[in-house]
Amino acid sequence: MRLDTIVPALPRASRGKNEARRVRVTGRIPAVVYGAFKEPVAISLNPKDITKIIHSKTGHNSIFDLNIEGVETTPVIVADEAYEPIKGKLLHIDLRRIDLTRKLRVSVPVHVTGEAKGVKQQGGVLDVVTRSVEIECIPDDIPNQFDVDVTELMIGNNIRVSDLALKSGVRILTAGDAVIAHVVGIKEEVVATPEVVAVAEPEVAVKKGKKEEEAAPAAPKKARRNSPACSWWPDWVIPASSTPPRPIIWGFWWWTGWPRGMRFA
Repeated sequence: MRLDTIVPALPRASRGKNEARRVRVTGRIPAVVYGAFKEPVAISLNPKDITKIIHSKTGHNSIFDLNIEGVETTPVIVADEAYEPIKGKLLHIDLRRIDLTRKLRVSVPVHVTGEAKGVKQQGGVLDVVTRSVEIECIPDDIPNQFDVDVTELMIGNNIRVSDLALKSGVRILTAGDAVIAHVVGIKEEVVATPEVVAVAEPEVAVKKGKKEEEAAPAAPKKARRNSPACSWWPDWVIPASSTPPRPIIWGFWWWTGWPRGMRFA
């Protein structure tokens, strides 16, 4: 959109990092003007004048006049800018000359207005898909924005790029079937509760094992030397009994023949 604004600028004799640093020390920012089949010109200007235009309603689509002292006065548009990453100050800007008789391509924002009935009455959700569209026209016909009214949208309905109202001489470059906004329903997710299956087989197996262990007879333990279950004789094991003591039985050691006696417990 054309603005009735004139931004003053001063030409720069040299370029480079050192020159740009010296320009910023004075409170101005370095800039370059190019386009319209003319040589680029290095300039410096007041950052407040550019910031005011960038933050205006028309934004980057604003066309204003740039007055370069002693060089020329030409209509320009903001092509690119650079900011300081920490403090966000404007460091550099590129301006492009505009031929008011030739068409140019720009991106125009889409502004959604109204409250959709599908949201208010049916409990749906408004989803804005396309935020800007690209058009081609002469500079004087560039719109500030496209206003889209979504009041009549119900669940399942949508508004496409082809539904936008255009001026004569304006051509949309974005695909016509692209969805700008639509209302979608909310589906409730059903969480399936896992069924707990009781496994009784291991418990039965454990019980059977216990029964088998209880039913199995305990293996007799071998009596030890000097145990009350037998006499002091180490090789002959005679279990103890509740009978009264019996007479001594004499035996002979097989390799010595020496008689030794043993008594029942």
